[in-house]
Amino acid sequence: MTLRTPLRRVLGLGAAHDGTSHWWAERMTAAALVPLGLWFAVSLLRLDDLDYAAVHAWAGAPLNTVLLVLFVAITFYHSQLGVRVVIEDYVHGRALKLVSLVLVDFLHLLLGVASVVAVLRVSFGTAA
Repeated sequence: MTLRTPLRRVLGLGAAHDGTSHWWAERMTAAALVPLGLWFAVSLLRLDDLDYAAVHAWAGAPLNTVLLVLFVAITFYHSQLGVRVVIEDYVHGRALKLVSLVLVDFLHLLLGVASVVAVLRVSFGTAA
């Protein structure tokens, strides 16, 4: 028998009050990726040839550049949200969980920025 109240027993183990915003962010990015993914697939399939010059010219068009940057940025953010949930649910050691979360966030940011820079370099003609 314990004299602790139910609130005291779960203090520190309850909700972090962050789940709803995370859930909505996952759903909104998924919803945004549907039309962007369809646009990406259809517009590449409409190209006559998928050689370097044709894709380079396609990616250099202003509308395609903007949509491609959005597609890449939202894809990396959506991926980061999903991998974060997997780590939070299945990695149990506190130190390993913290290191994993920091590493995942850093890698997603690094790769996302590198991808956006690559798209912009192609668009502005600085890539060979």
